[in-house]
Amino acid sequence: MEWTEETIQRLRALWQEGHSTAEIGRRMGISKNAVVGKAHRLELPARPSPIRRESTPRPPRPATPR
Repeated sequence: MEWTEETIQRLRALWQEGHSTAEIGRRMGISKNAVVGKAHRLELPARPSPIRRESTPRPPRPATPR
């Protein structure tokens, strides 16, 4: 894919609207990784991780005897 001013502006607009990288890729006909790479090179604001983390850490497991 060739990144033209038009495609870069479209990427910026979709990013600002809060679409996921996968959704932006689908709408633009490119891969999610292409979106991630270009967003990084354009220094677009970072997104929070979509992976949910536990609010409290798990207690450590007891050691098992060997």
